[in-house]
Amino acid sequence: MNVASKAHDTMQPPQPVSFGEAFLYWLKLGFVSFGGPAGQISMMHQELVERRRWISEHRFLHALNYCMVLPGPEAQQLAVYIGWLMHGLKGGITAGVLFVLPSLFILIALTWVYLAFGNVPAVAGILYGIKPAVTAIVVFAAYRIGSRALKNGVLWAMAAAAFVAIFVMDVPFPYIVLTAGAIGYLGGRIAPSRFRAGGHHGDGQKEYGPALIDDHTPPPEHARFRWARVITYASAGLLIWLGVMAVLFTQFGWQGGLTQMGWFFTKAALVTFGGAYAVLPYVYQGGVEQYQWLTGPQMIDGLALGETTPGPLIMVVAFVGFVGGWTREFFGAESLAAAGMMGASVATFFTFLPSFLFILLGAPAVEATRGDLKFTAPLTGITAAVVGVVLNLAVFFAYHVLWPRGLAQPLTAQTLFAGFEWLSLLIGAGAFVALFRCKIGIIPVIGVCGLIGLGHVLLQPFVFV
Repeated sequence: MNVASKAHDTMQPPQPVSFGEAFLYWLKLGFVSFGGPAGQISMMHQELVERRRWISEHRFLHALNYCMVLPGPEAQQLAVYIGWLMHGLKGGITAGVLFVLPSLFILIALTWVYLAFGNVPAVAGILYGIKPAVTAIVVFAAYRIGSRALKNGVLWAMAAAAFVAIFVMDVPFPYIVLTAGAIGYLGGRIAPSRFRAGGHHGDGQKEYGPALIDDHTPPPEHARFRWARVITYASAGLLIWLGVMAVLFTQFGWQGGLTQMGWFFTKAALVTFGGAYAVLPYVYQGGVEQYQWLTGPQMIDGLALGETTPGPLIMVVAFVGFVGGWTREFFGAESLAAAGMMGASVATFFTFLPSFLFILLGAPAVEATRGDLKFTAPLTGITAAVVGVVLNLAVFFAYHVLWPRGLAQPLTAQTLFAGFEWLSLLIGAGAFVALFRCKIGIIPVIGVCGLIGLGHVLLQPFVFV
């Protein structure tokens, strides 16, 4: 009887979902969305397509394909898209904000602990073990992106050129992205077979029963394309951005730390093609080299914290903002925590504001056409370049982890291994094997590596060499 009833239920579309019920789901997702974009998208698919059937497989993948060609965190944008499709403007904003807000609060708390107690042996030991694990994670990310994206010699050459450009010539990341996109656009016209994007997110052939928003469900009124609505949303978004920037400019001046953070992370939000790993080199170039808000080793620690908290990995910008506000003493030496919290909030706000606008402005047109998007060739070129950029990031991390005190000069065979961290090499190699061969998740790998680092520090006083 139960089996028959259950089968009957799957043949009927679910009941309409109230805004309150959707609110509770998005709130829950914000606290459990571990695993990076792939894990977060998988969570939403399992819950919204398979179990709750709020949206069909085809409509889910159609929305995801659009989010994939946008700059910014695709999982968060997918949440905004589905929330908007279900409940309009308030649904999209709610889904997007709740996807990010828990992570912001958690990262603010963890970054404060990191800065206030980072020199405590136990904390330092955990970070010692986590840093090589993060290096292995970035190498693994380069492998995953490369194995999916580099399907021919042209794309391999673009990845190699991007690596040389950023590693040897120190070319700014946005120029690499723009050049790769232009090559992809031209290549898509001249040699389309070389720039054909793969369908690694599935073909949408599985059936889970009728969905609330099914394959042929017409778009609701708020999802219909209207030029008046586009102009209204674009104007509102621009006014919000200008308003916040005007407040920062009035209070701190154009060269003020928070004003520069707002401007920098606005630019970062517009070049995050390829996900968070791709934009990290740009954030490093600006946060470490240009503005000196934090150091290279601190950047590695920030990525480690970002990997172990829910929410999109690009939330590492909150760590950069907090550390920048704290170390540069935006509000004076007596208000370090307040400056850090303001820096984290400013970095997060300006990073994610464009993501909401991209969905609210573009999704109605996507719903109206529901055909193949025409941006795959530039995206393929950008993704190929991203492989080289991420590999450069891995080299940067490995250098700081394996030679934490830098390379001794003059560089010889003997000085090369002076101060070399052999244990870090073993931890990093073990983490990569666990990720690549054993298919173990990122969180367990980081946890085990952190425990190894903790044991190393605590046992040092009892080891006599």
